[in-house]
Amino acid sequence: MASTRRSPARKIYFFSDAHLGLGSKDDERTKERRVVDFLSMVEKDGDQLFIVGDLFDFWFEYRSVVPKGYFRLFTKLADLRAKGIKVTLLAGNHDFWLKGYFEEELGMQVSLLPVEREIRGKRFLMHHGDGLLKNDTGYRILKTILRNRLSIFLFSLIHPDIAGAVARWSSRKSRQHTGKRSFETKDMVEFAEKKIAEGFDFVVMGHNHIPLVQRIRHGVYVNLGDWIEENTYAVFDGRRLELKRWKKRST
Repeated sequence: MASTRRSPARKIYFFSDAHLGLGSKDDERTKERRVVDFLSMVEKDGDQLFIVGDLFDFWFEYRSVVPKGYFRLFTKLADLRAKGIKVTLLAGNHDFWLKGYFEEELGMQVSLLPVEREIRGKRFLMHHGDGLLKNDTGYRILKTILRNRLSIFLFSLIHPDIAGAVARWSSRKSRQHTGKRSFETKDMVEFAEKKIAEGFDFVVMGHNHIPLVQRIRHGVYVNLGDWIEENTYAVFDGRRLELKRWKKRST
């Protein structure tokens, strides 16, 4: 007689802010292996994976050119899709210039906007977290300019080597100025409070690189931290959303 025991429900995974391409070649190779090891775990028992922004420190797609490298990462993401695991990439503030590579080559879903999902009866909001600082009007204006089609077209006229060098320099300068964005935490929590009051059960963000789990009335706000120092991710098993730290180290 065949067994009627049901297999455990597959899990939903979330991570953000790997900023691949940020450091030296050796450091980034180690980080990429770490992320790939994590994705191998997702491959075993995952149902969906949400990458909540800034997977890359800089990403710009030309018509026929994408940034060099990341072969191991792309292969693993393709493996996840081949196993039927849904993968959704949210654009962050470092990797929002996306034109179709991830959808066409890897079969992923890509969103330039926050993503709302109902998962096993629970309402989720995934938002990278940028642009929520109340007094940061300058950034919101800059974001609008950078995502403008004309701006993207003009930037595409620059040779990829030059464009990449300029973007990496700008990213380093920005990070030196802000560091870990602890000053953003309050406004991000207030945003999560508002969304939970609107009926969301879980609000998941990244951006400020500070891991956080905060219960708000009936809901939970999770900040995913980063994969530069924290190596943190979240997993939903159908009942609870937990923030965990990846401990395996690649050699």
